[in-house]
Amino acid sequence: MKTHDPDVRQKALVLLRSGRKNADVARDLDVPRSTVGVWLHRDRASRGGLPAPRLLQCSRCDGCDLDEATYAYLLGLYLGDGCISRQPRGGYALRIACADAWPGLIEACRDAVCRVRPMNSVCVVRNQGCVMVTSYSRHWPCLFPQHGPGRKHERRIALEPWQQEIVDAYPWELIRGLIHSDGCRITNWTTRMIGGEQKRYEYPRYFFTNASEDIVRLYTDTLDSLGVEWKAARQSRQAQNISVARRASVALMDAHVGPKY
Repeated sequence: MKTHDPDVRQKALVLLRSGRKNADVARDLDVPRSTVGVWLHRDRASRGGLPAPRLLQCSRCDGCDLDEATYAYLLGLYLGDGCISRQPRGGYALRIACADAWPGLIEACRDAVCRVRPMNSVCVVRNQGCVMVTSYSRHWPCLFPQHGPGRKHERRIALEPWQQEIVDAYPWELIRGLIHSDGCRITNWTTRMIGGEQKRYEYPRYFFTNASEDIVRLYTDTLDSLGVEWKAARQSRQAQNISVARRASVALMDAHVGPKY
């Protein structure tokens, strides 16, 4: 590792202790993000902030804390547009595809991965029309036991009891993750003749589209638990399309989910 001036390291630690993200500190000080991560790790260890070796910590294996609200959101993103793949040298890569059109979603996804696995770095790999928010860890299959061979819609997807408990505690976070991955908020319009004058009316609605019956059922069951009315829209392909259009239900979705940005 390149040796850096002690003053640079101290500036980095001051910024990190104030809550700045590793990537921001690395960019501001022109230091590799991996180096910033090492400095942060050593600083926390020296101050007694790491009760166990950080690289081994896992909420399922070691019982360390898990940000459950953020996990519920990340679970929705993973079930929609995520995958986990085994790496040649061991470990696993979590990749979640986010369209370039939604920079806010990209940042929210990256932040969620960081919060769920703060001991692992996160990178953004650019592809045509999208980015892959990517993080490497041996423990991703522990956190997402839905991982398996083949496409999600071609195999059974069921939550473990501990996952269901988290979803029951943070249902809106799961819904938000599912909508942000495989859903959208749009504005429909129609015209009506009133008093001989044709007037245009606009009304918002939410759509969620997924080819997995299990994931769609998880979505609709969670909506039912929240009192959100929904219906299956017309199908023109293999994927199922779920619509939320009732005014009160759309208002609930707006309060807790909102459009992607």
